[in-house]
Amino acid sequence: MAETRKKSGLGRGLSALLDDIASPPSVDAPSVVRLPVADIATNPYQPRRHFDEQAMAELVASVRAHGILQPILVRPHAGRHQIIAGERRWRAAQAAGLHEIPVVVRPLDDRQVSEIALIENIQRADLNAIEEARGYQRLIAEHGHTQSALADIVGKSRSHITNLLRLLDLPTPVQAMVETGTLSMGHARALVGTADAEALADKVVRQGLSVRALEQQLAGGRGKQGAPSPPPATANDPNSEALESQLAEALGMPVALQVAAGASSGSLTIRFADLDQLDMLCARLGAS
Repeated sequence: MAETRKKSGLGRGLSALLDDIASPPSVDAPSVVRLPVADIATNPYQPRRHFDEQAMAELVASVRAHGILQPILVRPHAGRHQIIAGERRWRAAQAAGLHEIPVVVRPLDDRQVSEIALIENIQRADLNAIEEARGYQRLIAEHGHTQSALADIVGKSRSHITNLLRLLDLPTPVQAMVETGTLSMGHARALVGTADAEALADKVVRQGLSVRALEQQLAGGRGKQGAPSPPPATANDPNSEALESQLAEALGMPVALQVAAGASSGSLTIRFADLDQLDMLCARLGAS
């Protein structure tokens, strides 16, 4: 089922489009042409804002030695051409001193460009969590997509999209830490809804706290305010931690699983941040 879903929606359309680019020309396939690098502009819908310097240096060296092997996808725009997919290759061509590059020109509208730019980066695992979340947010705000529709388009679960969008509620400095890789998505997700997220994020980095250790500290702090806190973990079982992560991803909420060594019973704690999350959890648990 997961494999089928990944090929649904525009994700399948993008795959077919990129396959067309790499295939030999036919009557229906778009043709490859060469355009001046200076005639091509960047895409304002490009969700990625951070380009890894080492990876770019390697790509520039490859382009300098072999040229652009896979054409980039562009559209006519404002008397020039605008990148739809392939900005890294275009940047590398500039850095390598190329004057022309191979492209495929397709007349796509803004919505299609937004979706393709986001999907291409997701499929190639090029986006950090904040960039991906902003891409979803833009599609929702500018093109009226629902979270369910986005899940179908990009081949992700609805809870994955919900979790990412919630990261945009974090303070800007914490979001920046996620963008630079200083803070993991797991840490960031645990900090959503906390009053002192920035200070806690700094503490995570200084002390090298794991996601589980951070969640236990947060649970302990809420316990002091009168809310029940989950019992301490009985063991650092990798299988239990993996199951916790899967459940947290599926539910969109922090989960703590306690199973004593050698025992077949234990406890499962699901922590919700507000009544809306509790309602959503009850709806999911009550669904057939």
